[in-house]
Amino acid sequence: MMIFKKVIPRRRFLRGVGASLALPLLDGMVPAFASTLKTPGNPVSRLSYVYVPNGIMMDKWTPATEGAGFELTPILKPLAALRDRLVVVSGLQSKPAVELPGEESAPHPRAGTAYLTGVHVLPKFQGNEGSVISGGISADQIAAKELGKYTELGSLELGIETGAVASACDSGYSCAYLNTISWRNAATPLLVENNPRTVFEHLFGSSDSTSRDERLSRTQANRGILDYVTQEVARLLAEVGPEDRAKVSQYLDAVRDVERRIQMAEKQSARELPELQRPAGIPDRFDEHLKLLFDLQVLAYQADLTRVGTLMVGCEMSNQAYPERGLPDPYHSITHHSGDPSKIAKVIEINTYHAELFSYYLTKLQSTPDGDGSLLDHTIVVYGGGISDGNMHLVTNLPILLAGGGTPQIKWGSHIRYPQDTPVTNLWMKLLDISGVAVDKLGDSNGEVDLLSL
Repeated sequence: MMIFKKVIPRRRFLRGVGASLALPLLDGMVPAFASTLKTPGNPVSRLSYVYVPNGIMMDKWTPATEGAGFELTPILKPLAALRDRLVVVSGLQSKPAVELPGEESAPHPRAGTAYLTGVHVLPKFQGNEGSVISGGISADQIAAKELGKYTELGSLELGIETGAVASACDSGYSCAYLNTISWRNAATPLLVENNPRTVFEHLFGSSDSTSRDERLSRTQANRGILDYVTQEVARLLAEVGPEDRAKVSQYLDAVRDVERRIQMAEKQSARELPELQRPAGIPDRFDEHLKLLFDLQVLAYQADLTRVGTLMVGCEMSNQAYPERGLPDPYHSITHHSGDPSKIAKVIEINTYHAELFSYYLTKLQSTPDGDGSLLDHTIVVYGGGISDGNMHLVTNLPILLAGGGTPQIKWGSHIRYPQDTPVTNLWMKLLDISGVAVDKLGDSNGEVDLLSL
């Protein structure tokens, strides 16, 4: 590690007209042996929640054995290279998502909202009076209140789909219950952003009124963020040692690559899809869109712009099709397979496809340096959903996967099964505790799970 007489501020930004580029953690930001240095054994706390809707074929997801010797199931095989960085969690339930006597059937709205909040949502859309919102603060927002003290953004809410949160969707229930898993409080669902251009500008664009005009001009002139901070980059590279120059170069290359792909998506949308009301910057292909959102989340973590993120692979009841995978069928519709082998095979293929793209995200985190380790060393990633069996709308034995590797309070490379009445909120309580976020209760939680004993 290089030892510098002059320490670079951790919150240093490279600024230009309409651009504000945060930096990754560099050796020059922390003197050697400083007590504030974060390492894999004492990591910066980051939490990432990746949500998959509509359930999973659990017999192709759940390992047959518990402990460290479990075999990867067909849906989990795309994650084989990261096996030692995973924990498969079985047995957790979301009782608040269960329909109570006298309530209308609305399993998807309840499941999506209860997943991170542990609350049972109130039913009806009240005609002209609007929607009765009855969520509760979600685990990610509890984390954001504490971890957001150290970053520019408290949290980042991303998703493939985005929709209304103030009208009725399923059985008169508010659309908010389907379209987000993040709740600031019981009455405030957080909008999901699905446009990579908007997210990119939110992360790296300046926020004053003058710079908004500059950003528009920059986009129209096909100029990138880095074109506006070249002098600042040159000054920075002159201040740091060779290891930090390599880190900065890798980071800037990643920023440039993401912006290039967004620009390409904008050009393709303008040329090929003029008849669609599709926001510019959203790729036509699902996999390209999701990878861009994953990359933006990685950049936000790398630059320490936020330490909390949620990303919805789809909203509950999503009827996303996957023609690039040879699956033009609406996703939600085929999850109601009624035992039809052809539909079951398609659901398994979609579940596996999602796992492949999640592997892309984890690999990106693993290959991105952060202090004395990688972003994956310093992040706990949750992958899963609020429904297990999509055909029956079951909310027991939820599909939950943890990924990371640098947290000693978790037995990585294992399959842990809990008693079937254990609330999933007990897991969220444990992850918050590991991340240094104190909370007495979350929804229906009644304690914390043990992530070490097998």
